[in-house]
Amino acid sequence: MKKEKLENLEIECRKESSEPIVFGEGNSEAKLVLVGEAPGAKEVELRRPFVGQAGKNLDEFLEILELKREDIYITNVVKIRPYKISEKTGRKSNRPPSKDEIVKFKKYMEEEIRTIQPKVVITLGNVPLKAVSGDQKITIGEVHGEAIEKEGYYIFPLYHPASIIYRQELKKTYIEDLRKLKDLIVKHQFK
Repeated sequence: MKKEKLENLEIECRKESSEPIVFGEGNSEAKLVLVGEAPGAKEVELRRPFVGQAGKNLDEFLEILELKREDIYITNVVKIRPYKISEKTGRKSNRPPSKDEIVKFKKYMEEEIRTIQPKVVITLGNVPLKAVSGDQKITIGEVHGEAIEKEGYYIFPLYHPASIIYRQELKKTYIEDLRKLKDLIVKHQFK
């Protein structure tokens, strides 16, 4: 039933844009849903979330939590790759999603969460945190590593793994936050 509902939601979402859609994937009965910002080039190429550099970060994330990719459901707030064209090279490069893009696709992410009914929604970065919580003033710097109760589930905000590439000082904090998440999962038997 849930799987079928997600498939229908994906069909509906594909009608939203002429750009390639990267819809969520994974276990429709998952207790954990991972929400990123938007797909990148590799994700668009393979039509799967978290497979490029983000996929490498996801592998480390899953290893620390002692989970497999098939144990969770993975999605993004925005289902298309937000990009700009470089004036120098003429090639696409990633950019943050616009407010319009977030508004346009957020309803699909919300419906994915409603359908799956997870126990924990893990947000990676500010865009997913704001989209899932509904609070536009909240920031990852204030609440990372803290479980926030929402209707029927916890939001667990993490820094986006990609931010660690640019800010090495966040690596220790990120690993500590993952350990807190693991404690929450074990404590409540969310596996």
